[in-house]
Amino acid sequence: MARYTGPRCRQCRREGMKLFLKGAKCVGPQCPVARRPYAPGMHGRHVAKPTAYSVQLREKQKVKRVYGTLERQFRRYYQEATRTKGATGRQMLQFLERRLDNVIYRLLFAFSRTEARQFVRHGFFKVNGRKVNIPSFQVSLDDKIEVVASEQKRKLVAEHVERNSKDRSVVSWLFLDKDKLKGEVLRVPDKEDLTIPVNEQLIVELYSK
Repeated sequence: MARYTGPRCRQCRREGMKLFLKGAKCVGPQCPVARRPYAPGMHGRHVAKPTAYSVQLREKQKVKRVYGTLERQFRRYYQEATRTKGATGRQMLQFLERRLDNVIYRLLFAFSRTEARQFVRHGFFKVNGRKVNIPSFQVSLDDKIEVVASEQKRKLVAEHVERNSKDRSVVSWLFLDKDKLKGEVLRVPDKEDLTIPVNEQLIVELYSK
């Protein structure tokens, strides 16, 4: 399966903001976005006047990079959102937020979405008592997520929760039981639950052309 294997911090610098792709490094003094607040490459310091298309493209690229999806999968989320009742942009963001790897990250079980995706693929978690190893699995209202009964995996996830609790908190649409390492979906996420500003209408306009 295709995936991005280059430097994660380069993606943040290209979008001109922290996308929190590297976990603890993003909140520390070594974050490249804070040290070099300009785009990567030899022409990174040159700021050209953005066109309407470039603004829309950058917004799409930002959201793709935050959730770790490639173009084909991202477009499928958009197409599914167009067939769902409600505002297309908000529906698309809901599909992205409800990905299992994102939920694992939001529950503090992993330092980053990339690590969360790896944990899911290695069978660290159960959803409603059934082991799920598909990162794009869509959670639903009242779904219960828990760590499998492996002592080694539970110890690793518990350490992640303890360290992550110092830098961020669980989003309001999820519930976390730290002692039992269990989470639950309390409601459907909305745009207000995002930690990074997103103008989803720009993405809709780009795909609508």
